[in-house]
This record gives sequence, structure tokens and C-alpha cells, in this order.
Amino acid sequence: MPARTITVASLFTSCLLTAAMGTGCSGRSPSSAEAEKRSAAPALSKEQAQQVIDSYAAGANQLRHKLDRRALAAIEADPQLSMDDASLKLRRVIKRPPPEVRFTNTSFYIPRVSGYPHWFAAAAVTGQGKRSMRHALLFTQEKAGAPWLLTANPYPTSDALSTVALDSEGYATTVDPDERNGLATAPGKLPEAHAALLTDGPTAPKASLLADGAQTSETFKALKQGEKSLAGRGVTLSSRFSPTQYRVYALRTKDKGALVWYVLKQNEAYSSVKRGRLAVGGDLLGLAPVKAARTRMDTTVLVQYLAAVPPKGRATVTGMYRKAVTAHGA
Repeated sequence: MPARTITVASLFTSCLLTAAMGTGCSGRSPSSAEAEKRSAAPALSKEQAQQVIDSYAAGANQLRHKLDRRALAAIEADPQLSMDDASLKLRRVIKRPPPEVRFTNTSFYIPRVSGYPHWFAAAAVTGQGKRSMRHALLFTQEKAGAPWLLTANPYPTSDALSTVALDSEGYATTVDPDERNGLATAPGKLPEAHAALLTDGPTAPKASLLADGAQTSETFKALKQGEKSLAGRGVTLSSRFSPTQYRVYALRTKDKGALVWYVLKQNEAYSSVKRGRLAVGGDLLGLAPVKAARTRMDTTVLVQYLAAVPPKGRATVTGMYRKAVTAHGA
């Protein structure tokens, strides 16, 4: 039988779809640093936060038929910008505009901050019924007078932001990514641990910081099964995850834990000794010509995660958004 063409659409996509999407208390007092954070001024008022999210929705809807990166850069910052720009490239190819953006059930989690960047989070829903989707939006302002831009938007599987602790005035408290401060692990250690787990499995160093689940141990198993399946069809795949340069953001939760936003990078390399075995497809459309992959395809994927770190025990991944952002064939 003639060998069938393998359409490369980032194995991670199918693994995530096939994995089933699936949060104790500490008596420690807050540190003096955290007490100072609680006395700082809020990043902005709730009314201003509503204006930011309304302005973003208006800009996104104006963009629907332009599919213009410059317009996207006026309302988003990386990593969201690079990921959504890749989505626009795909939509140009398939000639399908993005859906209208209309946020409902919105709630704000605004931290008290000193210095920049200023930032806040918002829980919201788009769509209705079975097509509804939760969002854990994170907006940032790099300096005074700069625009507020959507920087991250992982999709949580539950109302994860409702666990964020609010003070008597309704404001949240930030958690320093590099400080453990009563947590099972410092938020800034999650990217390295998660990357190690997805690359080398649950026995990898630091992988035990994360609980088993759809975006951790189950994804690793699915990736390995996918690699084995491709090998049987004459295609070799190597996949490696790594932390990125993007900031880690965290808010204190009601159980004295933390809710954390962070980003990983995945590098995939597909190869085949037979020319024409590979073809570009799926979420790689628009990133490389369809016939670019003859015997090799290298891709870069960004994955945003939302995770809950408890005072004791292992962190649980509660949301994600992934998108291939580059593809190169040979």
C-alpha cells in the first residue's frame, strides 16, 4: 500500500483534546511584605477595569474583518499577542472571521500594587449554552499612561477566580512569584516543574510539584502514545517543553494558597525519510505553506496555564490556552 500523507497539526493539539479536562489551609500569618502590598493603592478602580474590558471587546470586534496584526497590537501584549496573531493567520487561510467578543458574568480581581507593571484579572464568559467558554483574563499596563492590554487568557475548567481572596474593600493581594510565603511551592517554580513533567514524565525532577491531571500526567501519556502511533506510520517526533521569558502572575486565594498564570514553550520536530509524507494542517495553517513540509517540520507552540498552588500539597492546573506560533518545513 502507498504510504499515507501525515498532516502535521501539532500533536499537542490532539493530545489535549483526547485528555479529559479536569484545588488545605495554613495558619501562617502574612509576611511584612504582603502586609505592605495590602496597604498599597489598587491598580485601578472596578469602574476603570470595566472600561478596560469593554474597550478590549470593542477593539476585538472591529478587528474581526480586518485580521490586522497592527490593530491587534493596540489591544494585546505578549504572549497573548503572538498567539492570537497566529490565529489570525489561520483565519485568513480558512477565510473565517473570529467570533464576536461579548463578555458576560464578569467579575474583577484587582490587586493593590506598588510600581509597574500594573495588572488585574477578570473572570468572564463568552458564548451561550454548550458553546459557552470561561475566561481568566489578565490585563497589564507597563507604565503610567500606557494602554491596558490583554496579556493572557487561559480557559479555566471551573470558576477558578472565585477562589481569590478579597479584602474589606474588594481588592486582591499579589503573591511574589519567587517567594514561597506559606505556599507548597513558590509560583515561579511552576513553569520549570511543568515543563520537566511534560518532557520527561512524572518521575522528572520537580515534576512532583504538580498533581496528576489532564494537563500534566495525562498529557504526557497522550504525547507518548501519539509519538508511538506516528512512528508506526514512518514519522519521528521529538517534543520538548521549556519555561519562557514571560512574567508569572499570582494572586492570594481564600485558603492562603495562590492562583497562578504562567506560560510554557513547546518545540516539536517532525521528520520522515520519505519526501511528501508530511503536510501542514490544523492549527499550523497560515504559519507555513501547505506543501512546506517535505521531510521535516519544526514548530513552536506557546501554552498559557492557570494553576492553583495550595499551602500544602501539589499544585493543580485548572486552565490553559495553547497555540502554535511558528512552523518551518524542509
